[in-house]
Amino acid sequence: MLTLEDLISFSGMTEEEILAIAEHEHIPEAAACSLAEYYSQSTEGEAKVRDMIVDDIRRAQQRGDREHVLSLLHVLHHYLRSHPTACPSIHPWSSIF
Repeated sequence: MLTLEDLISFSGMTEEEILAIAEHEHIPEAAACSLAEYYSQSTEGEAKVRDMIVDDIRRAQQRGDREHVLSLLHVLHHYLRSHPTACPSIHPWSSIF
């Protein structure tokens, strides 16, 4: 029988990234592992995972959950460093500064 740790390692993502997907999709972590592996097979899928994490950050901001926002920002940073093709070509905040 496979453990959750096994599924996470097969997904190619970190546990925190899997938890962000599970949170966004409202599914169990094991199902999020399968979804993560499916998304990791394409560039578009990696962008979808990025958008899920960003959506989770926005929801946490709306709830005023500062700790979770900071945690998810770290997850997003690590995800973008690990999956450079998921980085947007134009950053929405770059026009501000």
